[in-house]
Amino acid sequence: MIRVLLVDDQPLVRSGFRALLDLEDDIEVVAEAGDGAEGLELAKAHLPDVALIDIQMPVLDGIQTTRRIAVDPALAGVHVVILTNYGMDEYVFHALRAGAAGFLVKDILPDDFLHAVRVAARGDALLAPSITRRLIDQYVTQPLTTDADTRLEQLTRREREAVALVAQGLSNDEIADRLVISPLTAKTHINRAMMKAHARDRAQLVILAYESGLVTPRSR
Repeated sequence: MIRVLLVDDQPLVRSGFRALLDLEDDIEVVAEAGDGAEGLELAKAHLPDVALIDIQMPVLDGIQTTRRIAVDPALAGVHVVILTNYGMDEYVFHALRAGAAGFLVKDILPDDFLHAVRVAARGDALLAPSITRRLIDQYVTQPLTTDADTRLEQLTRREREAVALVAQGLSNDEIADRLVISPLTAKTHINRAMMKAHARDRAQLVILAYESGLVTPRSR
């Protein structure tokens, strides 16, 4: 059973998402919150698999809430998905850097929304290739960071290759085909890279790959 926490200051939005989720046999909404502070406390109390968090809220916004979840070892299993009205904007980018696994626009189709919740629960990033490209083009063409370079140095050559392909939006199966290895080996490389780089999920590997210069917009 996938356990979901809804955090949004608009009751109508929460009701709409809950109505969709309640129809699914494998998904359970464990709690709802109207602001980030309440959402953080409910995350600690219920330990959901997925926290759907609005990016702009009173008391504690989505970025701050995501950051506090990401740094709490007790909440390591909570996958944050940011909800936004605006698509890819600077707030979404900052939320990804804070530790979000991905984001959804609120006018998403119901089937796509349900699929996204299941993807997030598996620990996969909600970053399709087209979204990754927009992320890169708009926000990652900035000076490289020393911290990213340091984390990248800890990876083996094969792990770097896998991370570079993750940053291009490839799945484990596609990475395996590209590197001529098994999907299980590809997954192992990615998991080890996340552990060494202290990345919560694949979305964090995407950020690392571009901040470190491992991948650039020209290499897509």
